[in-house]
Amino acid sequence: MKTKTFTLLIILLSGITIAFFIVRQRYSPETSTPRLIAPDIELTDIRENKLRLSELKGSVVFINFWASWCQSCIDEVPSIEGLFRRLSGTPKFTLITIIFKDDENKIFRYMKENGYTFPVYLDPDNSAAKGFGITGVPETFIVDKKGILREKVIGPADWNSPQAISLISNLISEP
Repeated sequence: MKTKTFTLLIILLSGITIAFFIVRQRYSPETSTPRLIAPDIELTDIRENKLRLSELKGSVVFINFWASWCQSCIDEVPSIEGLFRRLSGTPKFTLITIIFKDDENKIFRYMKENGYTFPVYLDPDNSAAKGFGITGVPETFIVDKKGILREKVIGPADWNSPQAISLISNLISEP
């Protein structure tokens, strides 16, 4: 009798924990960011070209932090490549990916082996990650043409989906 009661209690608590996690993930304030000015980060690419986020005002900027050791990131990368190929010629759109705590040689080898062409930037002192307050990878931020942070997504997403394309297209269409 005690074993059945204990087992039922464990099942009930597990169900409550799972339900709480699902609700928290779905309605978490972390997936919907208030409209704040995005931090003015400075990044460097492999050729040591510098890029400041403030210089991109007038464009919608997609910023994704990722790493090769992160399986969720690796699963998400094909959709980022799809988004890049789909919108890279679009005026007023810039896609940036930022390596988080990873070996740049490993990243560029991975990119080349898989035929990925989207831009990759380095953040050796993690100042960009700190500026955006990331908690892990993947994390994605979408900044509007005025430099306002409009979306924050924690975890992987399908960035080449009709919904993602529509979100970005709508931001590009805004005055």
